[in-house]
Amino acid sequence: MRLAGRVGGLAGSCHPGPVVAVTVLMVALAVTAGQSAAGCVLTGAAVLTGQLSVGWCNDAFDARRDIAAGRHGKPVVDGTVGVTEVWVAAYAALVLCVPLSFASGLWAGAVHLAGVAAAWAYDLRLKATAWSWAPYAVGFAALPAFVALGLPGHPWPAWWVVTAGALVGVGAHLGDVLPDIRGDLATGVRGWPHRLGPNGALLLPVPLVAASAALVLGPAGPPGRWGVAVLVVTALLAVAGTVLGRRWEQLAFAAAVAVAAVDVALLLLRGTRIA
Repeated sequence: MRLAGRVGGLAGSCHPGPVVAVTVLMVALAVTAGQSAAGCVLTGAAVLTGQLSVGWCNDAFDARRDIAAGRHGKPVVDGTVGVTEVWVAAYAALVLCVPLSFASGLWAGAVHLAGVAAAWAYDLRLKATAWSWAPYAVGFAALPAFVALGLPGHPWPAWWVVTAGALVGVGAHLGDVLPDIRGDLATGVRGWPHRLGPNGALLLPVPLVAASAALVLGPAGPPGRWGVAVLVVTALLAVAGTVLGRRWEQLAFAAAVAVAAVDVALLLLRGTRIA
């Protein structure tokens, strides 16, 4: 039971929701982009180990502050798993991520590892600075670029898919931080969303709508009626979330989630054109 508890604690410490979501999305993008079965497996393995390393690094580094803030429900805070064990898991996943990333090609590996390095920089330092948004932008931009560079011939990714990834990353940063912003402020964290204050939730849909615009307008050719319709819908969702979010904060998050879902669908639909 003790071993099972530690394994469960490690699983809970890796931020399993985002890890699974990002990995599944990148594998799906690899499939729609035209990677081989083996390439899709390698892409998934590299993204999975990279995301695991980032999640474990985050929980291990934040353990002292989480304990001080009384954030129960986190395995390290609850004593389910030790900080040292989480650090060991983070470094082991990072070591595995290196050869798995380069298995898709030299440039693909370099780009993916740059994104992972940016995420580690966020965990270890940048989350408490005004530049906290930058690692998210770099990390999320690197993911579709990694998929594109893993295609036969290792083509460079289209500018619009990288731009959309960066904008989604900024939105993800806002969405990830804002629910805990008051506790973070109490413990001295002063990242970019913290400097915006709790009302920063109102900005949450904005970068996600900009990502929608990049995905619709970026590829060559006219966007078509459906593209215009998508932009109108996402803009209306953003406006509604911003206006109503002044009174009901959760509506800003709900609007952002809806726009993010549209962005994911657009990304997968555009998969064959990302390079």
